[in-house]
Amino acid sequence: MSVQIENLEKSMAKLTVEVAADVFEKALQRAYMRQKKNITVPGFRKGKVPRAIIEKMYGAGIFYEDAANELLPSAYEDASKESGLEITSRPEIDVTQIEKGKPFVFTATVAVKPEVELGQYKGVEVVPADRTVTDEEVEAELKKEQEKNSRQVTVEDRGAEMGDTVTLDYEGKVDGEVFEGGSAQNFDLKLGSHSFIPGFEEGLVGVRAGETRDVDVTFPEEYHAENLKGKPAVFSCTVHKVSATELPELDDDFAQDVSEFDTLEEYRADVRKKLEEKKAEQARQQIRDAALTKAAENATMEIPEAMIDTYAENMVENYARRIEAQGMSFDQYLQMFGSTAESMKEQLRPQAVLQIRSELVLEKVAEAENIEVTEEEVDAEIAEMAKAYGLEADRMKELVSEEEKKNIRRDLANRKALDSIADAAVETEAAAEKDADAGDGAEE
Repeated sequence: MSVQIENLEKSMAKLTVEVAADVFEKALQRAYMRQKKNITVPGFRKGKVPRAIIEKMYGAGIFYEDAANELLPSAYEDASKESGLEITSRPEIDVTQIEKGKPFVFTATVAVKPEVELGQYKGVEVVPADRTVTDEEVEAELKKEQEKNSRQVTVEDRGAEMGDTVTLDYEGKVDGEVFEGGSAQNFDLKLGSHSFIPGFEEGLVGVRAGETRDVDVTFPEEYHAENLKGKPAVFSCTVHKVSATELPELDDDFAQDVSEFDTLEEYRADVRKKLEEKKAEQARQQIRDAALTKAAENATMEIPEAMIDTYAENMVENYARRIEAQGMSFDQYLQMFGSTAESMKEQLRPQAVLQIRSELVLEKVAEAENIEVTEEEVDAEIAEMAKAYGLEADRMKELVSEEEKKNIRRDLANRKALDSIADAAVETEAAAEKDADAGDGAEE
């Protein structure tokens, strides 16, 4: 196999790949062996027709597509490695020669990593991060802990109120007909949770255990089910039980039950301390994000469209995997929100551009600052990966390929580069004013 490289404009390149004729012939023979059982020719038993007869009857190119599809993935992978290019997109393949007895030739047009010219990345100005913890935030945390330790008490002397949980059967009808998904039995619904369409939970306020009530609602115009959009519906509801949430008293006994402290004040002080630590970490991350964004804005680069497309496609694929991990097919998800994979890709393009700029700037800063990553640091990262997978560190090291190690080394270098940018960033109110002015300009 031979590879020729042609550098194109805007960080694009074309690889011309030639696969030897004998390699192509073997692929044609394998294609024949796969397909012959499905080919019928008068005078021959099925699956026993000689290749030459098939090619004479149907044309020499009958096996070309199958052979090409077999060769292309591995040939392109080998060619991309041999080229030494840092390819950043999926290839656009064009077969330029496919003929029996001759080399198989194709081109692969790809995006390559663009050149980056760093602007200011040290001492960039960022908006001051808020590290203040208010009394209200402390009390809100205590309230959360109260709610975690609450209990449900059956209510019999009053009707249901917002915040109560009602256990009910319901059956919904549109135009007098029961619709799919509109019925349930012994369903626990917390009023005010906004679990149902607007008006449903409000319609149950005041209901008592044992009561049956019709609740009139209208489905929103943007509802995911086409047959229900904007339609009025009636839900017949039979309430079996009304339960109220009873919170424990916020006192020393409560502190002793939920913490290691003897008094509420000690517990409250610990809650504040943890919130301060959390705010400090959030502030650190905010500074990191803002400083990197500024450094990326100050850099100059020309990102090829194919690279942006590939990043956006990868984002969609990652999102699809997360959706499917939750038990829903991605097609169902897209249908529910009236979207398509292509429209989602377009929406993600600005985010893809930001991610690309950030990654390229970090790599360039790591290079400019002579940032190095030691073998010990790589091993420590692999050890952390091993914990996540429940494996021994030595076993994980055996499983990690050299290419994956290279990626780990690059990621660690990028982290160090980000630390250096963030550590040198300057928090200033002037940055906030600049951001505000930029926002005003964008609105105009």
